[in-house]
Amino acid sequence: MSIYATISEGIKDAMRAKDRDRLAALRDIKSKLMLEAAKDGSSGEDIPDATAMGILSKLYKQRMETAELYDGQGRADLAEEERAQATVIEAFLPTALTEAEIEAKVEAIIAETGASSMADMGKVMGLASAAMAGQADGKVISGIVRAKLK
Repeated sequence: MSIYATISEGIKDAMRAKDRDRLAALRDIKSKLMLEAAKDGSSGEDIPDATAMGILSKLYKQRMETAELYDGQGRADLAEEERAQATVIEAFLPTALTEAEIEAKVEAIIAETGASSMADMGKVMGLASAAMAGQADGKVISGIVRAKLK
């Protein structure tokens, strides 16, 4: 079952259970998936799972950053709501890689491509970002690639 179909089923289940936080998060995910699919002129059901993972990862990161922002402003109620929605989104994401695992994958990509300097960073980042989509933050990958290519 595709991610889009899983989200649609999750919406139905959340409606039946009257789980407002879960329902709001799932509806937001579905709308973002449909917007992405509309760019190509297709329906949301046609969206590839890799693209959906990228969108989910972005939404999760946005929710966590917003929660931190609300915490800084003393708005614990809004921060808790954002974290609850982030938890729903996180359930659809693959488990995050550790820094050691990211480093090992980056080293393998560097060896595979023969990259040796910062001039090759774009090529390595493209492959690494695609290989670890939804499993690692781009900033972490970038930092490791920079350290390895110096």
